This record gives sequence, C-alpha cells and structure tokens, in this order.
Amino acid sequence: MDMKSYLFFKETIKLIQYEQGCWMNMVLNKNISSIIFVVASCFGYAGFANADDGGATMDPEGVSATFTGFAIVTCSFKDGIPTDYLTASIRDLSPPVDGLMVNLQLLKIDKGMAVSIADTVSGDSKFSDPIQLRGGNGVYYMMVNKTDVGARTFDISYHCMSDTGLHTDTSIGVLQFQ
Repeated sequence: MDMKSYLFFKETIKLIQYEQGCWMNMVLNKNISSIIFVVASCFGYAGFANADDGGATMDPEGVSATFTGFAIVTCSFKDGIPTDYLTASIRDLSPPVDGLMVNLQLLKIDKGMAVSIADTVSGDSKFSDPIQLRGGNGVYYMMVNKTDVGARTFDISYHCMSDTGLHTDTSIGVLQFQ
C-alpha cells in the first residue's frame, strides 16, 4: 500500500465513531494495520469516492448465497444542525445474471425502524432509488447482501441529512464482510 492510501485509511479509521462519541477500536481492539486491512479488503483501495460512498465485491469466489456486508453508520450534528435522516442507494456494477441482485437495508434499532431496496437492473451504472430512514442523530446499521451464489460488485451512496436537506456529519465502520 502506498503512503497516500495508508494515510487515507488512517484518517478514515479516525472517523469511525460509536454512538456516544467514543472512538470505536475497530472490531475487537485490533491494531491499526489490521484495521487498514479490514477496510481495504472490504472496500478496495479505490472503494471510497468520497466520505459517503463505498464499494466492493461481495463473495469474489462466487460460492456463497449468504454473503453479507454489515456496517455501522453514525450520523451527528454539523455546525449545530442535527441529522433528520439517513439516505442511501445501491448500484450493481456486475454483468446481469438472472435472479442475482444486490440489496441494501438500513436499520435504526433504537427506534425499531428498517427500510430496504434492491438494484433490480445489474450493470446499468444507475443507482437504485434512494431509501430514507428518519431516525435523527445516532447509530444506524447498513447491510448489503445478494440473492444467490455469485460475485457481485457494487457501490453504495449514503448520506446523513438534516430536515432542510443539509449534509450532516457521517461516519462508517465495517462490522462484517463475509
């Protein structure tokens, strides 16, 4: 990994926060090189277009129908403006395969809320319609999965937003990608 990528991932790790503002020591107290490996493995070196986009290949070997990505997204105040909702959409970049699609779910456990969507047209380079979960500031969970065996390359765009449409602070930490 070159120095620019290393510094990018190091700064990304600094953004990963847990619900009450504590720094999350990514996935059970791993050291920085392990954290960088986890993030790099899950999203690839070029996986982040900006702080609120990510992408990867689920199940690169194409052998698991139950492959699931699971992340924690923390939405918080920005310049005194609170978050109203988390919005997200998904794009399947893989060639079309009958019956094989990618799905995106958002959950706000403390409010008992969830929403989901699928990208029903593989490889068209278009994002799904956006989904929104109005849960205010705090921790949201984001999951991505697929409907059958086969590798799927995808992008996710996600943003914490105020009730007036302003972007609020958004951070993410990958909990599972297998």
